[in-house]
Amino acid sequence: MTDNELTQIIINCAYKVHRTLGAGFLEKVYENAHRIKMTKAGLKVQQQHPIKVFFEGEIVGDYIVDLWVEERIIVELKAVQSLTKEHEIQLVNYLTATKVDTGLLINFGASAVKVRRKFRDYKPNHNPVNPVKNLVNPV
Repeated sequence: MTDNELTQIIINCAYKVHRTLGAGFLEKVYENAHRIKMTKAGLKVQQQHPIKVFFEGEIVGDYIVDLWVEERIIVELKAVQSLTKEHEIQLVNYLTATKVDTGLLINFGASAVKVRRKFRDYKPNHNPVNPVKNLVNPV
C-alpha cells in the first residue's frame, strides 16, 4: 500500500469518528476513537509512541507521536477551533527531525474535520540510523 493510499484510509477513519462524536471533545477522546477506528480498518496503530529525533546523525531527543500508523505515517491530532500555520510548521519539523516522509495534521475541533497532508522526500547522502528500526517501545 502506498503512503497516499494509507493516508486516505486514515482520513476516512477521521471523518467517521467525527460523524459519530461531533465537535467539542478533548483531543485525547478523538485520539482514542481514531486509534480504534483505524485498528478496526486493519491498520497497525500505536498511540503516544516515542520516535527518536536526530541532529547531524546523533539522537537529540524523543518526539511523542499522537498516532504512529503502520510504522511510517505520523498523525498529529488537534481539537482546536482552527488550525494555525504553527501547527503545520510543528508537523513539518517533526517530519524533518525524525526523517519520516509522510505526516497528517487532523483537527477535530470544528464543525468539520480539517486535514493537512505533509510529505517529505528524504534522500540521505550518507548512512544515517533508520528511525523506523530505532523506535522506542512505548512506556
